[in-house]
Amino acid sequence: MKLVIVESPTKARTIGKFLTKDFEIKASMGHIMDLPKSKLGVDVDHGFLPQYELVLEKKMIISDLKESGKKADSIILATDPDREGEAIASHIKDVLGSNEKLKIKNEKFKRIVFHEITKEAIEEALKNPRDIDQDLVDAQTARRVLDRLVGYKLSPVLWQKVRRGLSAGRVQSVALRLIVEREREIEKFKKEKYFTIAAVMVNSKSQIANNKEETEFELIEIDGEKTEVQKIHDLYDGRYRVTKSIFDSEKKAKEVARDLNKKNFTVSDVSKKETRRNPYPPFTTSTLQQEASRRLFFSGKRTMTLAQKLYEEGFITYHRTDSVVIGQNAIFSLRNYVKKEYGDKYLPEKPRFYKTKQKLAQEAHEAIRPTGLNNQPSTINNQLGRDFSRLYDLIFRRAVASQMADAIIESTTVVVDSQVKSEKLKVKSSEYKLKANGSVLLFDGFLKVTPQALSDNLLPDFKVSEEINFKEILQKDHETTPPPRYNDASLIATLEEKGIGRPSTYATIVSTIEGRRYIEREEGRFVPTHVGIAVNDFLVENFSSIDDVPFTAQMEDELDAVASEKKEWVPVIEKFYGELAQKLEDVKGAQRVKIETEETDEICPKCGSKLVIRIGRFGKFLSCSTFPKCDFTKPFLEEVGIPCPKCGRRPEGSARRGGQIILRRTRKGRKFYGCSNYPKCNFASWKLEDIKKASLSS
Repeated sequence: MKLVIVESPTKARTIGKFLTKDFEIKASMGHIMDLPKSKLGVDVDHGFLPQYELVLEKKMIISDLKESGKKADSIILATDPDREGEAIASHIKDVLGSNEKLKIKNEKFKRIVFHEITKEAIEEALKNPRDIDQDLVDAQTARRVLDRLVGYKLSPVLWQKVRRGLSAGRVQSVALRLIVEREREIEKFKKEKYFTIAAVMVNSKSQIANNKEETEFELIEIDGEKTEVQKIHDLYDGRYRVTKSIFDSEKKAKEVARDLNKKNFTVSDVSKKETRRNPYPPFTTSTLQQEASRRLFFSGKRTMTLAQKLYEEGFITYHRTDSVVIGQNAIFSLRNYVKKEYGDKYLPEKPRFYKTKQKLAQEAHEAIRPTGLNNQPSTINNQLGRDFSRLYDLIFRRAVASQMADAIIESTTVVVDSQVKSEKLKVKSSEYKLKANGSVLLFDGFLKVTPQALSDNLLPDFKVSEEINFKEILQKDHETTPPPRYNDASLIATLEEKGIGRPSTYATIVSTIEGRRYIEREEGRFVPTHVGIAVNDFLVENFSSIDDVPFTAQMEDELDAVASEKKEWVPVIEKFYGELAQKLEDVKGAQRVKIETEETDEICPKCGSKLVIRIGRFGKFLSCSTFPKCDFTKPFLEEVGIPCPKCGRRPEGSARRGGQIILRRTRKGRKFYGCSNYPKCNFASWKLEDIKKASLSS
């Protein structure tokens, strides 16, 4: 009998479909060894040796694995194909092979890896077993030790200098810094007004009356000087944002609009250009989370939870990857599917190959794709549910589109020049140039399967030298806008671009700082709390060289170098810890940071001072402004302006107010909406939209 050990029961069940009765499959339920929770667990004086301990909750599981391992002819370690999976496999081997009484020799252990849970992949992996990759284990150990040193050394400092109960993380602190700095940029931003001019024109006089063939032209030149809006590059995430235009005063815009009314217009140029749009490559971990955030409004954590289940059920390839590469067999299957479903015209002559842009992509994974194209989204919906189906649909369409033909778009640009209406006018008049752009989709190509909106903007058939008439001149008022707050998609994109974190950590980074109440979500975007701002400011001021984007990116590169055998992990940690220890010594004399609070009009019933809003483990609460002199607290009821559908409606003339919907949190920090009259009224819902509908119908 051969024993196969994986991490989860779901994965074990899926693999069991492809193996014979000669195999016994067991699940370790994740890590069976970990650093202790109650102490540092790293021997900083002896090579930063991690003091791993058996996880107490896994006692029965470990005992079962040992018993099965003793009976097995061979032990096959089939954990996930990344650093964490390699570390889990190494720990299982250490635990099962450490006791001589069990008679489990090293020769009995075999390590297999696969990037999809299919019959073919499992059989191929069993034919090519290997030893534990110690470089990957070292890379995971280094990351674990590094994060433990930061967490356990910095957190007590935050307790002393900011507030009890706070904690810090190496990568999470940098993500928080990005969010806080973006918020301050928004606060400092000064809006400026600017004005643009456009003219609505028609082809002939006869069409003015019946409102046909109207085209809007934007003003682009006055006496040869361009009027296009000036832009500056945003250093945060590569966006461009508007600052001002040549019409920075309303007076100037009105003068131009009046002058345009005195003009005739002639078409000076009509240009048509055929352009091609290439399909995007299949998803990586980062792009999947970004797209799921934009289209499905899933958090990174939600996306990864769903993807984990889809992988373990055998529907998609491994979901933690930087790679956009697809295997030859998968490309062949995708091309056959395109030809069968959409016809030859949707199939490019040659297969498409994509190159990974990341300078240090993790391991030799494939991109995320379906394991079998016969598994349609409807199948997933029936087996797992709607959210799994929606995410799978994104993955399925993106993979299929990656092997489809280009979309072909015809772009048209029409330029018109102004002429004075009457030669009798002797007043000096400016010359104007206006432009209209149009496009039409000639061939949809890959857009046939990807959920992207691309509407045609077909222009009338203009001819060069043709005189056209304007119907009205439009003066448009605008305001410059600050950069937007980060959301899941933009934050993950920025972290990836700056080299912060890796595929397996993006979702955890966001969920961790959100769980610590350092940030909150407002309309799907991240806003730092007063606590988050205080923590960030303290870390930036006192640990600027550690809580720093370039430094953190460099550390990530060095950890990757450990995985690729280019560096030893102990010197990397030693260098980092030397600087951290010095900073910890220097910060002892730093002043305590005061967390800003939001005052309310309520009075403390205990001492008569004002109550303020503070943030605790379970969200916002009201507290006396004189704390710790006065320890009065009470719940903060954050109403959303909707009466409770169950008890909120009261008869006219009733003195008693009905229940109101308030924002609440579970013990794990997840937001939900409940009635202010709880526990008398137990109405609750996860979604505000559902409550609005219920309230309207009640």
